Amino acid sequence: MRLDTSSRRAAALACLAAGRALAGCATDLQTYSSPQHQTLRLKPHQLAEGGLAFLTPSTVTGQEEDKQSLAYVFADALKAKRPEIRFDALPQTIGAVNRAGLAETYRRMYRDYRDTGVFDADMLKRVAQATGMRYLVQLKLASMEQGARGRFSLLGLSLLNTQYANMRVFCQIWDSRDGSIVWEGIDEVSMAFDTGQERRVTFRKIARRAAQDLIASLP
Repeated sequence: MRLDTSSRRAAALACLAAGRALAGCATDLQTYSSPQHQTLRLKPHQLAEGGLAFLTPSTVTGQEEDKQSLAYVFADALKAKRPEIRFDALPQTIGAVNRAGLAETYRRMYRDYRDTGVFDADMLKRVAQATGMRYLVQLKLASMEQGARGRFSLLGLSLLNTQYANMRVFCQIWDSRDGSIVWEGIDEVSMAFDTGQERRVTFRKIARRAAQDLIASLP
């Protein structure tokens, strides 16, 4: 059956209206995480007594600009979830190191850790003394992926897509007194939602979930 002009116009308007309604809707954010941790020698109250300083995070190639953001999100979550723990955020740590004339030591310590996964005990102690904190936390952004997948299209236009992000974060706490790892944890977080708008899962949102998961595991 052939539609007349008015019928075709009405059908087109109905499709456009449906498209606009679909484009404006969004589903709730779906989140999955799988935190794991291992307490090696860290006892309850030791972090509060000794204090904690954030070191510059390490990351995979291509995510270097996210290092400061990762440290900021973890420090913010620590302040909210564990207010009894005194700590130096990354800018405070770097400032203390620079004032103590340890910039080259810090650079070498960071480079060696990136290559070997080990902090030199003497360098670790000198950095800790500069901050006045006993414990040092090292974050590693092991992987980060953000993107979108098309779910629904109309008249050749993508109206509904799935925005997603996946992150894997590794965290270690070192004791500067003897250069040992006293706690470590890892979290893999996935977030996704369907939307027709120009929205995405932000780095800060998914990093905040990883921070909350790992901080909740601290003794």
